[in-house]
Amino acid sequence: MARQQDTHPLIAVVSRLLVAQAFASALIGIAFSRRHVPWLVLTILVAVALCGLAAVVRSGSHTTWLVAICVESALTAVGLFRFGYASYMGGTLLSIATLGTLLHPAVARAFAATPSWQAGPAEHAGLADARSEAR
Repeated sequence: MARQQDTHPLIAVVSRLLVAQAFASALIGIAFSRRHVPWLVLTILVAVALCGLAAVVRSGSHTTWLVAICVESALTAVGLFRFGYASYMGGTLLSIATLGTLLHPAVARAFAATPSWQAGPAEHAGLADARSEAR
């Protein structure tokens, strides 16, 4: 029987933002590529990578939060640089929004917390002791 993962709502929001960013950048990139094959391939690869990142972010670990911040920072920098010389935004606006969401303290706390399904027996024993002391 498969365990259902209890994902924090803020982690789910970040994951959905990444998927939206992937679709927006792919649609805008394909529309404005002017049939230039290398840019089409690069646009599709970035969209697939963002969807993969969204799937990995659903785990909710602190490491994936750091990876997501690094990727979003790089995409924002590339998007702003490209906008500076080519007037092309693509998914840069959603990249900025996702990066801002990732840097919010509540989201950082959600990624830093250990989900209950990942907690080992020691954590559960500690919780049981704390509950018995509270009574």
